[in-house]
Amino acid sequence: MRRRLGSGLTVLAAAGLLAAGCGGGDEATSTTTSGAAAPVTTGTTAATGGAKAGALEGLKGTTPLVNLGNDFKAKLDGQGLDLKQTYNYGAESYDAAIVIGLATLAAGTDSVDMAKQINGVTRVGTKCKAFKECADLLKAGTKDIDYDGASGPMEFSGNGEPTVASYGVQVFTAANRIEDAKTTYKTATAPKDADVPQANVEGSRAGNGTLKIGTLLPVTGSLAFLGPPEVAGVRLAVKEMNAAGGVLGKNVEVAEGDSSDAQNATVATQTTDRLLGEGVDAIIGAASSAVTLNVIDKIVGAGVVMFSPANTSKRLSTYADKGLYFRNAPSDILQGQVLGEVIADDNITTIGLLVLNDAYGTGLADDLTKSFSASGGRVVEKIIYDPKAQTFDTEVDRIKAANPAGIVIIGFDETSRILASMVEKGIGPKAKKVYGVDGNMGNTLGENFEAGK
Repeated sequence: MRRRLGSGLTVLAAAGLLAAGCGGGDEATSTTTSGAAAPVTTGTTAATGGAKAGALEGLKGTTPLVNLGNDFKAKLDGQGLDLKQTYNYGAESYDAAIVIGLATLAAGTDSVDMAKQINGVTRVGTKCKAFKECADLLKAGTKDIDYDGASGPMEFSGNGEPTVASYGVQVFTAANRIEDAKTTYKTATAPKDADVPQANVEGSRAGNGTLKIGTLLPVTGSLAFLGPPEVAGVRLAVKEMNAAGGVLGKNVEVAEGDSSDAQNATVATQTTDRLLGEGVDAIIGAASSAVTLNVIDKIVGAGVVMFSPANTSKRLSTYADKGLYFRNAPSDILQGQVLGEVIADDNITTIGLLVLNDAYGTGLADDLTKSFSASGGRVVEKIIYDPKAQTFDTEVDRIKAANPAGIVIIGFDETSRILASMVEKGIGPKAKKVYGVDGNMGNTLGENFEAGK
């Protein structure tokens, strides 16, 4: 059984990164789970375009993100997909594929034994920063490499997740879009006791000498805005690996598939069955922690590596995964800490939480609350909502009545409708400090908001 990352992490200043302060929060005074309301026509869906112009200005949020260079962004943009200038988890997806390739080289096989090398190629060895550089070291006889990739150093613990992570603090402008120039960065490091021993790899799946990677990423559903950068990252990595001579002397193959979201669970199940039937050695995905929890047993039970570029639920830190599940997105324990500190740095002392009812939403809300309390802050209202609700007016009315200094929305694409109701009721980002998270921060949020979706 894997141990989860511990609380009490530190946020470190790094070259080009902001130094962090202390975050904090308190327990909620009330918690409810909303049901789906009957269809009602309100200003949430009937607001005019003029009323929405600039309405998201000041909305701020956190997401695992490094300061990507323009060259890397251009490479992602060149993979045949419309990224809409959203690069969230593109670097993580790229690195997931590269790490799988390097681990296969280190193991000398695409069998289940490849999983035994994944943690090791990310830490404590000869530093390298590109597949070809790292592959050349392995081919020359270097026994241990330390790949620092596009998404950062990673430094995997024995449970297959990073102990170091970079977060972007993003801000929406008057154009209702995120402006990259305004994004700042924080590096979060887990405490020493989070660096757990190497997990035992279980399984006997044999390889055939050709590394084949499947993708289980959101083409449809509430996280579809993350699909293009994630798929582009995998495509770019495979392209570069093959240009460098491939893996085990053969080109890496890739099979793409849709994960959708937890509300469309059969999509991921069907994609998983297809990918396993096609004989993939590793699956990159899912983006949603809830989707991963639905299919992880089937994937690792087949002796196949599952490597998520975007899962953040802390439940996965200790999951009984046969040593075959990995992620280079950090646990929400880290994001909760960083977001709590960002809010505290804005001199906000009370917050209200609007929280998606799933493992990701409720887990991140708990970690944010712990972090925010460390600075003496207080959560005055916590509402766990049904993302399928027709409107969110009741939830927004309750948050407004609680009158917190700041409001945090932990959700997916339904966030645009929540914001529309908040703007209508006078508690939008131009009236109060409003914060988002990795599940909703992206330019698609601005597009959906303006379109009334």
